[in-house]
Amino acid sequence: MNVIFIVQEVDEQVNIVLDPLPANPTEQQRTTFKEALKKDNNALFLIHQCVDAKVFEKIADSTTSKDAWDILQKSYGADATVKKLKLQALKRQYELFEMKSDETVADYFTRLVTHTNQMKNCGSNLAEEELVEKVLRTLTSKFEHIVVTIEEKKDLSEIKIEDLQSTLEAHEMKHGGKNHGKEYEQALFVKFKRYQDEKKKWQKKKESKKGKEC
Repeated sequence: MNVIFIVQEVDEQVNIVLDPLPANPTEQQRTTFKEALKKDNNALFLIHQCVDAKVFEKIADSTTSKDAWDILQKSYGADATVKKLKLQALKRQYELFEMKSDETVADYFTRLVTHTNQMKNCGSNLAEEELVEKVLRTLTSKFEHIVVTIEEKKDLSEIKIEDLQSTLEAHEMKHGGKNHGKEYEQALFVKFKRYQDEKKKWQKKKESKKGKEC
């Protein structure tokens, strides 16, 4: 979370009190206050984005980032607060995780396992069975048949993540070339059909031109 604050240039804001404008402020004081208020709102927004609904209830009435940050630190401790907020952000990203269309099995597993390891370092108790289910839910459509087979014939609680990766990589190697061949054939067919259509249009124009000349 501190890294996010630094990147957004609001790392100091969560640790300082936002002083109100004095009576009859100068133009310079107005400008300085406006900039500080903007930074504070950004910091408060970042904190809101990184907490779940239960934690948000604790800071919902906070009007400044320092107020919210102080409440979280008192509730969970400084280090625990950072870890909890980071874990919430990682969980949100995990929920959106899915295999990309141009991604290999090995690359997807590396990306997913790296992310889940970060979650575990922040205190997540993600079970291996949950990770297996996540993979099976988020593969691309070309793995649909093998996913059905695995779910029907195996107890997911007994599957090791490395065994699942090996099975999917074997399927990828077996069917990857075949799928590529089909895609290539389809591309050739589309290209040939386009050529035929253009040829017909050209012939019609030619015949129409001849008819006018006659």
